[in-house]
Parts: sequence; structure tokens; C-alpha cells
Amino acid sequence: MSRRLLLLSTSRVHGQPYMAYCREDLLRFWGYTRELLFVPFAAQDYAQYAARVRENLEPMGFRVRSLHDCANQARAIREAAGIFVGGGNSFLLLRTLYERELLPVIREQVLSGALPYMGSSAGSNMACPTLKTTNDMPIVYPPSFDALNLVPFQINPHYQDPDPNSTHMGETREDRLREFHEWNATPVIGLREGALLEIQGEQISLHGAPGARLFLQGQAPRELKPGDDLRFLL
Repeated sequence: MSRRLLLLSTSRVHGQPYMAYCREDLLRFWGYTRELLFVPFAAQDYAQYAARVRENLEPMGFRVRSLHDCANQARAIREAAGIFVGGGNSFLLLRTLYERELLPVIREQVLSGALPYMGSSAGSNMACPTLKTTNDMPIVYPPSFDALNLVPFQINPHYQDPDPNSTHMGETREDRLREFHEWNATPVIGLREGALLEIQGEQISLHGAPGARLFLQGQAPRELKPGDDLRFLL
């Protein structure tokens, strides 16, 4: 399988400009590809979202075309040199992709190796088998929780570790992922802010100093750090 994916926990970390924390990873991943097709469907105002992405990525040398501006969106995906699925509300994003019948087109192009895929937050959720480990609220109702299934594991973006000093009595992120594994066997990677995953064929690498946590059904969470061998997840 010749898929190429860059899956970001977030597009911005505290105190830094947009994508500044992963600028070098982006430039290395995209190489000579500088034409990106942006998917703005995780937000309501497509034009405003696309303008913000252009404003931040064009100084890095990228040229951004928004999918909402394309008359034939399936053809635009098939002809794109690279695709960037932005963050926002994952339920809205998935519902819109279903409504426009774009899920099979994106999946086919990415898995064939013809279309490198970059996702941030909700866009990273879309690369997973399902939507079940997202953090956001179901503000709309997609016809299914099934997503693109470009990788065989789930991602929990913006992962936050339990705070031992907190007096908040609500569920931690770890609690919620444990509940997921009461009903599902799929591995989950909790991506902390500033962490990202790169998939090249059957190789996978973790980047970013904050690292991640791996959740497996029936096991204690395991810490992941850059350089760890994660091929077993593929």
C-alpha cells in the first residue's frame, strides 16, 4: 500500500502562529508538491475558513484551492496533487462528505498513492475507521459514524493527560477512551497538542516533543515517544 498521510493533532499550539510547530514536518512531507486542495467542510463559513488557511500556508510556499469553489468536486479530488482536510466539527465534516458522496473518492485516491493526505484535528479523525473517538459535540447527524478508514487505528486529537491535582469530578479523556474499549477493539492513539503522525506506505512515525499515548483494549495506556517502532499499528 502506497498511502502517504500526515495527521496532526492540531493546527496551532499555544503561543505559536498557525502550523509553526510543524512547519518543517509539513515542508518535508510535501516536498515539491505545493498545490493543495483544501476541504473546509468542518466549519460553516467555507470562504472565511479557506481564506484563513491561504493566509497562513501561502507564505510557506503553498498554493491553496478550496474544494467548495470547485464545480465538480469529485473530479477536483481525482486531479489534486495533495489534499488537506481542516479541523472544526467532525460530525459536520463527516455529514458533508457523505452528502456530497466524496468519501469513496478520497479513500480510493489516498490508498492508491495518488493523493497525499494531510488532516488536522477533525481532518485527522476522518482518516480513522470511525468517528467514535472524537472530542466534539454532535451538532449535526451524519448517516454513519464510518469515516475514511485510511489507517486501521483511531486517533483522539488534542489528548489531555489526567491532572492528579484537579478537583473536577467529570470524566477524563482516559476514562472516555476506556469506555470506547468496552465496546470496540480498535487501538486508539491519544495525540497531544504539538504531536503528529506520518504514514508512508507501511511505515509510521510519531513526531513532536509532546508524544502520545496508546490505548489498547484490556491494557494499561502506554506512552509513545518519537522514534518508537509503531509499525504493529498498521
